[in-house]
This record gives sequence, C-alpha cells and structure tokens, in this order.
Amino acid sequence: MKIVAISDTHGLHRNLRLPKGDLIIHAGDISDFGKKEEVLDFFEWFSKLDYKYKIFIGGNHDTYLDEHPVDLLNILPPNINYLNNTSLVLEGIKFWGSPVTPDLAGWAFGKNRSEMAEHWKYMPKEIDVLITHTPPLGILDKSSRRADLGCKDLLDKVNKINPKFHIFGHVHASYGV
Repeated sequence: MKIVAISDTHGLHRNLRLPKGDLIIHAGDISDFGKKEEVLDFFEWFSKLDYKYKIFIGGNHDTYLDEHPVDLLNILPPNINYLNNTSLVLEGIKFWGSPVTPDLAGWAFGKNRSEMAEHWKYMPKEIDVLITHTPPLGILDKSSRRADLGCKDLLDKVNKINPKFHIFGHVHASYGV
C-alpha cells in the first residue's frame, strides 16, 4: 500500500500537488482558525481526492473538531476516516491516531505536559501506523529557535510499541523532512 502523508496545511490544502497513492493521511491542522467553514472546505476537497482510503486527525488549530464532536460525525463524508484517540484497520494494517498536543492547554486538543503519560497509556500495544499531531521528543521536533517541542512520554510509548511507521506534524520548522 502506498501512503501519502501530509500535515499542517492550515486551510491551504487546495494549493497542494499530491503524488498518487492508495491512502492519504493528514496529521492535523486542517484549518487555520478552527472554523466550521474551513472544516467543510477541507472535507469537500479531501473526500474528492483520488485515493482509495483517507484518514485524518485534528491538530491544535482545529478548534471546531475539538468542540463539536457530535456535529462532526453528522458532516463527515462517508469516505473519510477520522481518528481521535481511536483505531482503524484497513487491509490488515492497524492505524491509531491522536490529535493531542502538550503545552497547548487552551488550544484545540491541548493538554498540559504533565498529563501526557496518562493520555498515551491508552494507546493500543499493536499499531502498524501511528498518527499523532505532536512529534516524539528529539525527532523532527526542533522549533525555529532550536528548542525541542516533542513529547517525551510519546517517545517512551513509541519505543515500547514500535510501530512500523509514525506520521506526525505540528512543528513547522521540520517542514518537508
């Protein structure tokens, strides 16, 4: 299965030129201001992409996804899979996705860093493809000022479960890497 991974498009998804593949994954921040109109625009675009499977998670900018989970289920196109601390199996491949980001309490899906170990303990032990918005500590997590923004508790969990792939975004300074 050929997987195409994107993240942090912040409402600029229509500007992308994407390669062919079987599955597209968006690792959060589909919107810039977290408004329903942005989410609907993303859904319209994402649902029409020529991929057999489509998966996305939220990010810290995706306020609408965080604050309106019931409405989200009513507007989500049937050919899009949304993961919010949930699992999905496609063609025998186990996916799990989480939008949670440390140090961003007050933002969408934000938690205090002290809450992260508790959050990650609910991650399944068997995952082939892990999708998180936040990176693990020390892996593509450097800010433009060279500070580590990743999550140590996520790194510990990733090292325990050892997924085949870990797709994440959030840190724009690691763009394209």
